[in-house]
Amino acid sequence: MTDSGAVQPWLVIRQDDNGNRYRVGRYATQDEAQKIADTLDARGHKQLYWVERAAPTG
Repeated sequence: MTDSGAVQPWLVIRQDDNGNRYRVGRYATQDEAQKIADTLDARGHKQLYWVERAAPTG
């Protein structure tokens, strides 16, 4: 949950050319997260971007 109380179970992950992984953001829908990942990927940098479902908490 975020501070607003909204559940955002979809993550956009970035992996740099050294293999380090970072969470770019959390999103409410898979489609929303995929659009962000596609936009970032289109920039042509060496990083990889993908969407994955966040692990359930609790």
